[in-house]
Amino acid sequence: MPIVRPRLTEPGRLQHAQEVVTHAAPSLQRVLDDALAMGGFFGQAHEGELARAAGEPDGEERLRRVRTLVAEETRLGMLVGVAVGFELAHELMTSDEEE
Repeated sequence: MPIVRPRLTEPGRLQHAQEVVTHAAPSLQRVLDDALAMGGFFGQAHEGELARAAGEPDGEERLRRVRTLVAEETRLGMLVGVAVGFELAHELMTSDEEE
């Protein structure tokens, strides 16, 4: 089976991708926020967990809960971000084919 190298490993491709994302970041942030809100990911359950973590009297347990929430939010944001990225790539490919 041949080894497939991602195009991002080609010289200059990753830097170009980072520049594109940096330029588009504000609008991508809104898309990600909207997707998370529409999916209900930061609704009542999230607020309840946040309140429980913040109200934990034991400092070590409070820190553990906050770290867990941050890790879960990061994973969730990444998953939704990847889904948004795939859809954006699909839309761009479709619009390129139509032109």
